[in-house]
Amino acid sequence: MSLDILNEKGTPLDRQVFTWREMAGQPYSKLDVDAFTRVRVILMNGIENGSIRFSHSCAQMNNGELRGHLARVRRIDHMQEVMVNWLNPADQSNLETTIGYEQVAIEVTASVAQNEPDPYLAQVYRFGMLEDFDHLYRYSALLDRLEGKDPNNILQNYTDIMPGRPTAVEHRDPMDDLRDHYDRKSAHPISKLNALTIMTGEYQTRTFYMNVGPTYSDPVARQLYAEIVTIEEQHVTQYESLLDPGESWLERWLLHEATEAYNYWSCLQYETNPRIKAIWERFLSYELGQLHYVMDLMKRIEKRDPAEVLPAELPDPIKYESHRDFVRQVLKNEVNLRAKGSQFVDASQEGQESIRYREQLNSQGSPSEIAAAGYMWQPGTELAGRVVEMGAYRRAQ
Repeated sequence: MSLDILNEKGTPLDRQVFTWREMAGQPYSKLDVDAFTRVRVILMNGIENGSIRFSHSCAQMNNGELRGHLARVRRIDHMQEVMVNWLNPADQSNLETTIGYEQVAIEVTASVAQNEPDPYLAQVYRFGMLEDFDHLYRYSALLDRLEGKDPNNILQNYTDIMPGRPTAVEHRDPMDDLRDHYDRKSAHPISKLNALTIMTGEYQTRTFYMNVGPTYSDPVARQLYAEIVTIEEQHVTQYESLLDPGESWLERWLLHEATEAYNYWSCLQYETNPRIKAIWERFLSYELGQLHYVMDLMKRIEKRDPAEVLPAELPDPIKYESHRDFVRQVLKNEVNLRAKGSQFVDASQEGQESIRYREQLNSQGSPSEIAAAGYMWQPGTELAGRVVEMGAYRRAQ
């Protein structure tokens, strides 16, 4: 059943309250949580973080009464983000969480690419997805070799572990990361929500890798995080360029609120953990309250009807399910695409600027190639495979 966001008013702001015990509540168990619950937790932290980042930027660029309204809503968003992010358990290593981040980037982007009505935007999402698909393979090799853990314990067979578009060739000239933006007047509302969802998700991935990368002493791990976080910076550049710069600050704020509501509503449709489902339900109501707060501001300050911007009903939810077949098909058909300006071309037609940029960056070796040299995922880690091989060898003697 869809949701009428223009008439569902949610929880008023003055009733959106928290306690410390709620915010730092019980985390999920990494041993028995469904992989898609972890995916939703990671994504919703990114969605909240993106909304807060926008709010701060807006406050820095606007004077007058808007700052007060932004501060009031932003404080609630902050507490929501804390409560969501603190669901991640302490016994989940940063590298295991990294595997979860890449699963978000693959499965959520695959869902978005399939429900995106604009063919060009769908192509952009497929292009980025194949690069994150390769990141998962490289980090999986690192998890296996550095911590002796099977990445499939995190992925739970929903997502393949195999090479995508090689990370070493993903480095591009900055001009080749810019894309054409949607038209705010003619774009389908879901196109706007999709762009904000993927952009904010990628931004939090960049932030997470920037923070955890330097904490490793292993030189290959440090270099791999440095390499992939640089691709995530490219991805943020790519996805933020999809947003129409002609949107007013209030219009963009309204879209952030709608994106938050849409994503909590999507989580609610698929969540199997009753305790976490209650959080999604509560925060959907909070976001509807915040959305209507901003709708009233738009009516009063810009004299505009929010219905010009928002869909009457939320579109189909993000599908939290395996998109293995879709990803494999995209991999088969589009792995050799490269970006040239805002368009996608065959690798043979790539621009010289990106080739020169990449050759210099990889001139002392590629961390992603070193980390995954000879790696092929097998159940129970590489070490378990060697034990089997040794047993077969001894039996043959």
